[in-house]
Amino acid sequence: MRNKIRIAAGQGFWGDLPEAPVRQVEGGPIDYLMLDYLAEVTMSIMQKQRSRDPAAGYARDFVPLMKQILPACVERNIRVTANAGGVNVAGCANAVREVARDLGLSGKVSIGIVTGDDIMSSIDQFLARGIELRNMDTGEPLATVRERIQSANVYLGAAPMVEALNRGAQIVITGRATDTGLTLAPMIHEFGWAADDWNKLAAGTIAGHIIECGAQCSGGNCQYEWRSIPNLADVGFPIAEASPDGSFVITKHERTGGWVTIPSVKEQLVYEMGDPREYITPDCVADFTTVRLEYEGRDRVRVYGIEGRPATEFLKVSISYSAGYKAVGTLVYSWPDAYDKAQAADKILRARLDRLGLKFDQILTEFVGANATHGPLAGTPSPDVPEVQLRVGVRGEDRSAIERFTKEIAPLVLTGPPGVTGFAGGRPKVEEIVAYWPALIPNEEIVPRVEVIEV
Repeated sequence: MRNKIRIAAGQGFWGDLPEAPVRQVEGGPIDYLMLDYLAEVTMSIMQKQRSRDPAAGYARDFVPLMKQILPACVERNIRVTANAGGVNVAGCANAVREVARDLGLSGKVSIGIVTGDDIMSSIDQFLARGIELRNMDTGEPLATVRERIQSANVYLGAAPMVEALNRGAQIVITGRATDTGLTLAPMIHEFGWAADDWNKLAAGTIAGHIIECGAQCSGGNCQYEWRSIPNLADVGFPIAEASPDGSFVITKHERTGGWVTIPSVKEQLVYEMGDPREYITPDCVADFTTVRLEYEGRDRVRVYGIEGRPATEFLKVSISYSAGYKAVGTLVYSWPDAYDKAQAADKILRARLDRLGLKFDQILTEFVGANATHGPLAGTPSPDVPEVQLRVGVRGEDRSAIERFTKEIAPLVLTGPPGVTGFAGGRPKVEEIVAYWPALIPNEEIVPRVEVIEV
């Protein structure tokens, strides 16, 4: 057993800095590269892509990335965990296998494939057996939106990834696994942690939580003394330097921008936080109130003292469904009286929509530059504010009503208050709304599958 491993975060979401994983591999010693691509809405996007093209449905940019870094990963024995598989894990793995073969790495690389998270084809069976998959926020049964479901995926934990690593996989590709599991799995594999060693599993989970959003814990999107953060143009992504006892150090490669400080780590700790005593994952329940932080040098924050409890008997399900349509239009009003002009334009627009008899589930107006960010807390804007963007959005089930709304923005340029500009992008576009439906399913209903293929 090694006394230390270095797990580097290379992606915080699908669309993060393309060069970040490359710099993690080339910037210094690491043992694992963790790549987090998936968010709740991403699964529905991928499902739509696959419905149009059976070969699609995964993070396409993962494949050229592997082409770029795989030779170095093989040479330096860097292993990769990634949830890039989306709703087509096998397709993603096969694409990576072809890349490896083209690079002349046949016989040198094995790829772990973790599936079993996609329950789209089993929804009706679950409902027929009385597993209602009720919305965790509203209590409604899933049957109320059954015909509009676009994707349904269970959050798998670290265990199947550990199995893939134990079987020799150098690259592990999953679908909807937890973000934290991508980091926890290497720790369990390397240190041999028991499945009921809750404190250590909680420690690994919190390590994963801290680095799952990439540079958000190493200076990016950091409120604390943000003007003083050095060289964000060259921001270094975080590395979790883990030890067998469950303690770890958050750091980054030397000579990179950003910083790793206790405040930057704390800001990420409270990201997406509910009850800090009960951070629930498929692997354990982590107690964030037990986290202890201390400096261990420049850009090195030691994390220790973490406690955990047994996992629950449920897994979380991420379901997306169609929820009507929306469109958003904008106009910019200039000084003098910019805010008053924007308010007047909003009233005129609403009166015209009402006269047309158009029905919407919601009309939302924001005055960007006046109160869009802080709402009522912004108070009364200064009369000297130089410009205000009027942003109006509508949503509803009737696509024709949304389309008619898109034709009412441009006329305000000549038929509304003066001093208008910024009809950016032309007529607003009608977009389908994808809504999120969180639910729980008993653990025993889900059986992950692990396959390891050779290149």
